[in-house]
Amino acid sequence: MIVLYNKLKEVLMAVSPIVVIVLILHFTITPLESSQLYSFLTGSVMIILGLTIFLFGVDLGISAIGRYIGGAVVKKNSFLILVFSGLLLGFMISVAEPDLHILAGQVDIATGGVLSKLLLVVMVSFGIAIMLALGFIRIVYNISIKMMFLIIYGVILVGSILASKEFIAIAFDASGATTGAMTVPFMLSLAMGISVLRKDSKSSEADSFGLVGLASAGAIIAVLAISIFSRSMGIESADMLAGQDGRITFFGTMGTVAGEILMALLPITLVFFMVNKNHLKLSKMKMRSIGAGVIYTYIGLVLFLTGVNTGFMDVGRTVGYEAVVKGGGLTVIIVGFMIGFVTILAEPAVYILTHQIEEVTSGFIKRKSVMGALSIGVGMSVALSMARIMIGPLELWHILLPGYIIGIGLMYFVPDLFVGIAFDSGGVASGPMTATFILAFAQGAASAAEGADVLADGFGVIAMVAMTPVIALQILGYIFKLKSKKVGVADGSS
Repeated sequence: MIVLYNKLKEVLMAVSPIVVIVLILHFTITPLESSQLYSFLTGSVMIILGLTIFLFGVDLGISAIGRYIGGAVVKKNSFLILVFSGLLLGFMISVAEPDLHILAGQVDIATGGVLSKLLLVVMVSFGIAIMLALGFIRIVYNISIKMMFLIIYGVILVGSILASKEFIAIAFDASGATTGAMTVPFMLSLAMGISVLRKDSKSSEADSFGLVGLASAGAIIAVLAISIFSRSMGIESADMLAGQDGRITFFGTMGTVAGEILMALLPITLVFFMVNKNHLKLSKMKMRSIGAGVIYTYIGLVLFLTGVNTGFMDVGRTVGYEAVVKGGGLTVIIVGFMIGFVTILAEPAVYILTHQIEEVTSGFIKRKSVMGALSIGVGMSVALSMARIMIGPLELWHILLPGYIIGIGLMYFVPDLFVGIAFDSGGVASGPMTATFILAFAQGAASAAEGADVLADGFGVIAMVAMTPVIALQILGYIFKLKSKKVGVADGSS
């Protein structure tokens, strides 16, 4: 109960700023309808309760499952099993990721069904599967993470040149949406389970991170491939506000979300039980504890995602629209920074990552430092996204290209540990809060801004949120490197 109470306090501190900002905007420049306000407040309560229960469940269940499966895969000492496990687990955890379904549904609506939800989900899941397998190979065979990211983002650069600009925004958004509340804890624990068996403790520490970043890149490549190999597929913007009357029922959404989360958790749980029966043979007490953790994770995630989808998405769209209409360009940029700065604090996967960073580094890297860097980075990314919407000639690649060039360049000045953390943070930062509230905020702003296009400009904000932490966390890593040299602490670089 003490652990649950402590998590509730953390969650309250994270979610409260978002509620306060929306209420201030409601009483000033962006008044909400009474039904919207009621849904938002009710959703906020569900988010607080759900996130608290979810985080408690992850500690008990999902993290343990990932570590045990990762360890079992490595102990087999077979290259084919390693690759097959990466492909199977990557596809299973991605195809049922709720964040990916949220984004794919919005893309389906925005393109009038031309780029279907099913096509996007399946192709992105294949991309994730391939990259997860490569990530397993990298950890086991000690391949340089810097070299892998350099090659992969070189492929992404070429693909971006060949793909249409509408697909670029969707591709980078997909990279963030695939690494959500369900996939991140599992991938992080998989990486830890594989890396702890390495004899070199310094390499093991660094290899605990980077798998999420590699998986995110797989989603980008998959969507760019759709564009390149489907040249005849022309997509145009549809009205994102059409049919959005805000009367989304909590119980109706909860039923849909409950089914999606069950489909996400069931395959992973069944695989774990089979691995345990044939190889691990854990005690009944340990299995009961893990089983309880899975149930807590399920209940918490259903409550959290129901609150986000019913209480936040419609409000985010309205706030974005009204901020442009009543406040103008500068107002929406400032509001965007504020929303980005505080929304990241409520992302479930951010808690998982920052706690694992503190655990793996034995407290050397404080989670507060990582959270601060993430908040600043995400705040800047949403502000830049609003500037892109308001300034016609400014396109997404004008920001992403130099941003990732800086991110790739910084790799060679910071320890390997921070390279993995930085690219993982890019995926972690763009979870369900971003995929719903911030994305809806951007689409509302694009709908109101003169000359803006909802498809080309409304999408891309998740891509921005995924890019800025890569820079912010590596800058933090460089600062830690300088401090480490002064106090004589090993920096973990290879």
